[in-house]
Amino acid sequence: MPNTMKQLQIVEPGKAEWRDAPVPQPGPGEVLVKVHGVTTCPQWDLHIMDGIPMFPDGELTYPYTPGQPGHEGVGEVVALGPGVTAPKVGTPVSMWRDPGHHRPGCYAQYAAFDIENLIEVPPGLPVEAIAPLELAMCVQVSFDQIAKVCDLGGARFGVSGLGPAGLVAIQMARIRGARHVVGIDPLPQRREIAARLGAQTVAPPDPQLFPADRWGDTALDAALDATGLKPSIEFLMDRTRQVVAIFGVLREQVEFGPAHWGGLALLGYGQFSRQAAQRALDRVLSGQLDLAALVTKKLPFTRYAEGVALLRTKQAVKICFLPWE
Repeated sequence: MPNTMKQLQIVEPGKAEWRDAPVPQPGPGEVLVKVHGVTTCPQWDLHIMDGIPMFPDGELTYPYTPGQPGHEGVGEVVALGPGVTAPKVGTPVSMWRDPGHHRPGCYAQYAAFDIENLIEVPPGLPVEAIAPLELAMCVQVSFDQIAKVCDLGGARFGVSGLGPAGLVAIQMARIRGARHVVGIDPLPQRREIAARLGAQTVAPPDPQLFPADRWGDTALDAALDATGLKPSIEFLMDRTRQVVAIFGVLREQVEFGPAHWGGLALLGYGQFSRQAAQRALDRVLSGQLDLAALVTKKLPFTRYAEGVALLRTKQAVKICFLPWE
């Protein structure tokens, strides 16, 4: 085991450095993971690189926590902390839950993780096929909430915002038995990906294509907003019969009015769940959920700024960073 490694740190807005750091030692309840790959969470990466808090009223301090905001990682257990007996050394693992930015993240060659935040995965999977599992878990949580309100079997389901979360939602709606899946996004290249992943209808958010009528022929039975933007959420609310789930980070008030009172439920986000992570993993392994389709490009960490620029200009959905190249 080496004593030093390479680790990414955003030292100030717009500037990230790939620098030497000590290899962390796993503490009680932790294991050390050799990181094989990390996928971006575009909103986190863009906000932290731009010096803008991810959540309203948040605060940022630079240099930012080393290895952050990396949290969609996959790798191999290489050392156990005191008292840890499993997972054993050599076990492939994926990070299913982000523990927060108070501790180093997985934009690094090695990272120490609480074992409760890791889930075992089969060996031999391409890194891009499993690294986004944390995102899939998050979307699965929203679908578990929707299922308490609306049976998606035979439903007409809409997804607004066809970034990474929206593209996972397109697939999960099909898995849940939706009769017709509608993907809504202003970018034609995102709509093309959604169509490949199973959306029968893809279109921009055009009121002429989707009249504001909750009971008309183009109305949705249920929908998920993956943007967190007021116009997007209200667009869905005006066109959905039963339930709209808000997945994107909400930063402003949305208006629930008399037009929505007749049967519409509006759901905020739920709680992270290992059970949701396992269900998402099972869907990946069964071939129902394609996470690799979210990854536009693989790059070494030395090209982090380039990768973020591709996210900013919408030329990439996700970047998979490789710490050993």
